[in-house]
Amino acid sequence: MHGADEYAYGMWVVAAFNIGLFLFFIFSFLKPRGGQEWRSMGVVIAFLVALFSEMYGFPLTIYLLTGWLGDAYPALQPFNHKLGHLWVVVFGGSTLAWVVVMGLSLVLMLMGYTLLSKGWSQIHAARGGLVTDGIYAYVRHPQYTGLFLLIVGFLVQWPTFLTVLMAPVMLYAYVHLARVEERRAETEFGEEYIGYARNTPAFFPPCKQWKAFLFVKVHEESNRG
Repeated sequence: MHGADEYAYGMWVVAAFNIGLFLFFIFSFLKPRGGQEWRSMGVVIAFLVALFSEMYGFPLTIYLLTGWLGDAYPALQPFNHKLGHLWVVVFGGSTLAWVVVMGLSLVLMLMGYTLLSKGWSQIHAARGGLVTDGIYAYVRHPQYTGLFLLIVGFLVQWPTFLTVLMAPVMLYAYVHLARVEERRAETEFGEEYIGYARNTPAFFPPCKQWKAFLFVKVHEESNRG
């Protein structure tokens, strides 16, 4: 039996704040327009709601695991935030495990933010033109790569049954959306885009190019009237 002083959830205001904050951030860089884009974004919204509802509201995954495994669940206080974290429990519940897991998730999310931001900056500066330089010289869809890294960072930070199930659905939705966008680009830009797509990976560059991919400078041209 777990004492009330060990229960670190029920913070629905904090959950709602984080959902709103991250949706504002994502909508700032990925602005859905058509039905396909809104359907894909709907999966992201559902993912964030499920994530922060369990992180701060009600720990459904921990509740189910403690119910199924009982005394076999390897945590003395599963309903506090540190020992309620699945990865930390798997790695022995130590403070070092907590720091490593949180550090890794932070790195992944910062990488995702960087790509989302740089991709948006280049697309915005192009004003409808074809973009093939900067980070787009490494992959065709750097913003979606950034979103994928952000989601993986969340899965490392706070894995739950629902988010683990939703992540592949979200991945499929955005891979499909990327294919739709590429067909539009082929229609609009013709051989120029076809040649670019033939020589540029869709989402992930070769390992040796990752450093340049993440830290490349994006030179924005200023339009002078």
